[in-house]
Parts: sequence; C-alpha cells; structure tokens
Amino acid sequence: MNRPVNRNEGVVILLTGLPAAGKTTLAKALAAELENGAGRAVTLLDGDEVRRLLSSELGYSREHRRLNVLRHAYVAAEICRHGGVAVCALIAPYAADRAEMRRMVSPHGRFVQIYVATPLEVCEERDPKGLYARARAGNLAHMTGIDDPYEPPQDADIVIDTSVLSVTESLQRVCGHLALDGTPANRR
Repeated sequence: MNRPVNRNEGVVILLTGLPAAGKTTLAKALAAELENGAGRAVTLLDGDEVRRLLSSELGYSREHRRLNVLRHAYVAAEICRHGGVAVCALIAPYAADRAEMRRMVSPHGRFVQIYVATPLEVCEERDPKGLYARARAGNLAHMTGIDDPYEPPQDADIVIDTSVLSVTESLQRVCGHLALDGTPANRR
C-alpha cells in the first residue's frame, strides 16, 4: 500500500478525525509541502469551507453527514481524474462513507486515508470553536465524539496523533509515506 506516487497520477488524501484533532492544520502544511517541495498543484478541501459553500443547507443527521462526505468525494475524484492532488480535511465520522469515498476516487488515482487519532480529551482541551463546551453544556446536539459517533478507521494508511507529534513530525511521517516518484516528498 505504501507505493510511490507518480507525478502524473491523481491523488486524494483524506485526513479524518474528531473535531479539533489537527486535521486542517496538518492538511494546510501538507498542501504547502506538496506544492512547494514536490512541485504538485494541490487543492485543499477543508471540511468547514466545503460545508459552508457546497453543503450549507445540510444539517448533522447521519444522512446529511453522508451527503456532505459524498460531495467532498465527488469534487476530490474529479480533481484526481484530471491528475491533480486533493487534500481533504473533514471529520467523515462513518466508515461506510469513507469507504464510498475511496470507491469513488480509486478508478481515477490513488486514495490515501490519514487518521488523525488525537484523543478526545485533547480535542476537548483545544476546542477552538467552543463546540465541545457547548455540547457538554447541552447547547449543541449531534456533536461528533460526544453524542454522535466517530468510527475510527480500521483501514487507515497512516495514523497520526497530534498530541504526541508536532506538525513538522506529522508532516514528515505523511510525506515519507507518500513518496513521490520513489523519493521522499519532504526534501528539507
């Protein structure tokens, strides 16, 4: 599964995990590294931005979450089909939806799933948007990890815990796994 990424091959990299796990921070660093260090054109599909722009009418029911993930998957698969790289940072809490994303992308290129496995307690401490605090106070329903499930990936290509790895260490681990044309993507 750890095969080098051909420079002409489309790639979709899904970073999945609990809210505040560090997905977006790592995704931004990864996108910049792939563009600068490896010379790849990269599209960053951040879960919050895509939800705001493409899924604003959706709520947080299981079906709406599925539809949101499938919208990400469709856009990412199109980028991949044209030889691009899509870095997707989204919660994607259900294993079946992540598997469907993989199925949609795989005919067009490589799919890499990164599980940002930061413990719930750490995510709650970070809580940059105050979502966990609101959920614990009973003011926010359907919070992933609190009253809605997160199904940890059993098929992740890479597992990163941002409570023990810095962004730089996490990025090095991911880039080492991705290796472009057989050489590590992180040339620093």
